Amino acid sequence: MQEKRGADKPELQQLPRIGDRVSFIYVEHAKINRKDSAITVAMAEGIVQIPVAVIGVFLLGPGTDITHRAVQLLGETGTSICWVGEQGVRQYAHGRALSHSSRLLEAQARLVSNQRTRLDVARKMYAMRFPGEDISKLTMQQLRGREGARVRRVYASLSKENGVAWGGREYKVDDFENGTPVNQALSVGNVALYGLVYSVIAALGLSPGLGFVHTGHDLSLVYDIADLYKAEVSIPIAFQVASMEQKDGSIDIESMTRQRIRDFIYQSKLMERIVRDIQDLLGVPEEEQFEADQIYLWDDKEKLVKHGVSYTEVE
Repeated sequence: MQEKRGADKPELQQLPRIGDRVSFIYVEHAKINRKDSAITVAMAEGIVQIPVAVIGVFLLGPGTDITHRAVQLLGETGTSICWVGEQGVRQYAHGRALSHSSRLLEAQARLVSNQRTRLDVARKMYAMRFPGEDISKLTMQQLRGREGARVRRVYASLSKENGVAWGGREYKVDDFENGTPVNQALSVGNVALYGLVYSVIAALGLSPGLGFVHTGHDLSLVYDIADLYKAEVSIPIAFQVASMEQKDGSIDIESMTRQRIRDFIYQSKLMERIVRDIQDLLGVPEEEQFEADQIYLWDDKEKLVKHGVSYTEVE
């Protein structure tokens, strides 16, 4: 009799949904394997077991060696896998979505393909930054201008509050080390936020390249969604870390920023909020998003028909 290896594959309905999961775990320079229904991470400091079904995204950095059985478990539990650069900077590849339904993706493609509905969604995104204000008559140019003024006020307020000088946003991909502490923290914090948003988008089965405000880039939707939260997540945390660095020059800005972003995500249940906001923006009820194994054939009479059936010309 062949020995059973690991637990049975769970049904999709049994898995924690993306909004209920822990945010992310980043691993580098480690050997990743599987033990029963957990992932084992072997590092120089020792071996850690991780229950992957409650993780939103598993970030694999440089020097990671992952086994086939570990990837199999991650896929079965719907945990997103992202292969990233050092310290989580840059995203190279990711695994499949948690959802087996294409309803959200179809809604996204339909809304972004029509100028009127695309404008409606873009306005919803801007309205989230200006609660209680009527922006329904503003053009995209006016909305961009108002958003720019809002972000400048946020920078100025946080600069005064934390005692950190602010000379403007400076970001050079190839010259990170020479940036000011607050700009370094902003870069790290934004990348962490992008990674979280990307994991949610991937888990929901959406296309990261089909944005409503941003366009022409394979991460347009990631930037759209991340911009909704920067003023309360990555920007304040960047100024806090920069303030700490002014008082204690030995602080590791990258590590401290990631830790604070991680803690905020967990404590505020940000993943759950992102899922809910995306549902509202695309107008797809939650109950329609996670139907497993529901496959149909498209019909030009605007109805769906069963697949796996041999149809005649009469039918």
